[in-house]
Amino acid sequence: MVSSVLRDARRIVVKVGSSLVTNEGRGLDEAAIGEWSRQLAALVRGDGGVPREVVMVSSGAIAEGMKRLGWVARPQEIHELQAAAAVGQMGLAQMYETKLREQGMGSAQVLLTHADLADRERYLNARSTLLTLLRLGVVPVINENDTVVTDEIKFGDNDTLGALVANLVEADALVILTDQKGLYTADPRRDPAAQFVHEANAGDPALEAMAGGAGSSIGKGGMITKILAAKRAAGSGASTVIAWGREPDVLVRLVDGQALGTLLVAQTQKKQARKQWMADHLQLRGAVTVDAGAAAKLREEGKSLLPIGMTAVEGDFSRGDVIAVRDEAGAEIARGLANYAAAEARLLCRKPSSEFEKLLGYTAETEMVHRDNLVLSVA
Repeated sequence: MVSSVLRDARRIVVKVGSSLVTNEGRGLDEAAIGEWSRQLAALVRGDGGVPREVVMVSSGAIAEGMKRLGWVARPQEIHELQAAAAVGQMGLAQMYETKLREQGMGSAQVLLTHADLADRERYLNARSTLLTLLRLGVVPVINENDTVVTDEIKFGDNDTLGALVANLVEADALVILTDQKGLYTADPRRDPAAQFVHEANAGDPALEAMAGGAGSSIGKGGMITKILAAKRAAGSGASTVIAWGREPDVLVRLVDGQALGTLLVAQTQKKQARKQWMADHLQLRGAVTVDAGAAAKLREEGKSLLPIGMTAVEGDFSRGDVIAVRDEAGAEIARGLANYAAAEARLLCRKPSSEFEKLLGYTAETEMVHRDNLVLSVA
């Protein structure tokens, strides 16, 4: 049921569509954004329960920009869409900052493109930034960087971005707030026989068949994009709830365990999904050899790999590549995402973190591979 999935979720990505954010294109809905901000703050503080980490993915920049520019119809020209996004993003960020600050919450604007998440190094940088913000109790407000992308504006949608962010931060759940109560077997606005779907498995092909193209003229996504987003989010173990964004206290009630909207359940556990991805990674870009002490820390204590325990580096890998970790006998003991490129890793072998800045000219992570990005090999 929705109850246990959201009640147990500690890290949640919330995505709100442009028709909700802009009240069907009439401009930013201050009251609605204020209401969601109140609920986000309640989740982060843990009012009446446990504190949660929350990321907001918000559409609405283009729609708000259209209003500010006096445009009634959504333009077709890419450069005009990008101009509208640039104008609207100012208002969108300002509104969230104001409403979250009223609740005593810090906020951060993060603009991403799909390309940022396709590039290994940028992916890792975005992940580090977002996890740091969450640790600081700040609510990141994410939108697609429409000003610099083209094909994403034409074909993309923030449902997909919401799922990619859920993958990025390894969220427990993705909540997609929309102008529909949830998923139906057909478009309820056209078919009176449409049945409401309370729960289904994310990635079930039957869902895509029934989704059709229900959606408003303001945003780009219909219900099909939400179903595909749930399938993508499930790849990293996150279940998805599709719910009506104007349902009173929708976020608070979901984490309290109430069954609202449609739950699309991920079939793989979060940790298992990540481990499977790294274990199945065929293109290992390199390897590091570690001493007996470091090998024991990894195997027996589940610790991160620190450069001081490394004795050798093989290959020519970049930050964010999957590398093997080998013991002194050459046996693979783990795989993980490298925080440093091979050239840097060679300089850091046998060195304590206090020397990193002197050796590299900067200091980033203290670990070569963080334990969250490490999967032990089966002996």
